[in-house]
Amino acid sequence: MSEALKVGIAGLGTVGASVVQLLAKHGEQIARKSGRAVTVTAVSARDQSKDRGFDVANFDWYTDPVELAEKADIDIFVELIGGDTGAAEDSVRAALSRGIHVVTANKALLAKHGVDLAGLAEANNACLNYEAAVAGGIPIVKTLRESMAGNDISRVYGILNGTCNYILTRMEADGIGFEECLADAQRLGYAEADPTFDIEGNDTAHKLAILTSLAFGTKISSDDIYMEGITSITTADIQAADELGFRLKLLGVAQRTETGIEQRVHPTMVPKTSAIARIDGVLNAVAVDGDYVGEVVLVGPGAGGDATASSVVADIADIARGDETPVLGMPAVDLKDYQRARMRLHEGGYYIRLSVYDRPGAFAEIAHCMGEAGISLESIVQKRHADGEAPTRYDEAVPQPVILITYETTEVAIKEALEVIMSKGVVSEQPQMIRIEKLN
Repeated sequence: MSEALKVGIAGLGTVGASVVQLLAKHGEQIARKSGRAVTVTAVSARDQSKDRGFDVANFDWYTDPVELAEKADIDIFVELIGGDTGAAEDSVRAALSRGIHVVTANKALLAKHGVDLAGLAEANNACLNYEAAVAGGIPIVKTLRESMAGNDISRVYGILNGTCNYILTRMEADGIGFEECLADAQRLGYAEADPTFDIEGNDTAHKLAILTSLAFGTKISSDDIYMEGITSITTADIQAADELGFRLKLLGVAQRTETGIEQRVHPTMVPKTSAIARIDGVLNAVAVDGDYVGEVVLVGPGAGGDATASSVVADIADIARGDETPVLGMPAVDLKDYQRARMRLHEGGYYIRLSVYDRPGAFAEIAHCMGEAGISLESIVQKRHADGEAPTRYDEAVPQPVILITYETTEVAIKEALEVIMSKGVVSEQPQMIRIEKLN
């Protein structure tokens, strides 16, 4: 067996500590499977005295992760610091410049600098592995980079944020509102004290940008993603979805079209019969459509110390056995410029919830606006409030919830029609619009 592979780990939080413990527990098994022993020799963190479940005195200690990357006697630098600039970026660049292999779980860093870092790694004959950066313990990066190399991929989509999936699952199961579910997620540790990055869709967008590059051979373009979060979702939307045969999920979707690649993150109604609809709680799921293999769906924990550490160690084992794959599936110089699809964003059915003044002619006005935009309505459902008959005078009108389901149309047409409807004075508030995705 070859000489042991020396690993330096920057960042000893939940994931970093789990990586050290996993390597210690399964070291012999990893050595047998990869043909080379793996040993942690150096670490870096802010607090040397913190109890992490193991003795840091067994490793060379570096207060500065950049110094670890620049000077430590290591073969692999594991970056678990986080953030798209500062110490994370500087230390990864320092390691790659030395020809040191890098393993990272940092989606933000890759979404912003991935193509540049890929080029740096390849120029210095170093690996840059990042399975843990997308969907935690799910091996989606390896699937796209290696297992599906013989397929022409038309679409990749999935539930990529456990916090949002947990909130939407709880809203449906317990009939409680968004704010209460979010507070519960924070109490259980599923959501950060400041959950904005998760609930507004940014986390999903970073992961989707990486998947898009792997799936379609394009440069990472996280700034070209249409993004909506889940903060506007109400229990009324959850209930309506259930009655219509759907479930609500926050999806990231990348799809090849005749004009380019769509990248979008938004709440979506998915058929209850689809595989993705069955993914509850903090689980993640990623689906890939290939021309030869058909649809492949991978499900598993998208976060957590042990699940993420599992992917980090898998990347280390690949390096130990000598596996070398282009960082983004093909050499960085061969990646195509990202071409954003023309503004249509989604072509399918839509769920629209309106708060309509209950007066004569209101429905006719709405139907006329939809017709003028070329939109056909599959159904119209009025859910009358249980507080009396319809008023007879306009100034006494009480808004009533109305749900529209459209046949297949474009997002441009829907938005234009809703703008006109708002201008007619027949609705009391901004309409809710949720896409209905065609899934198996």
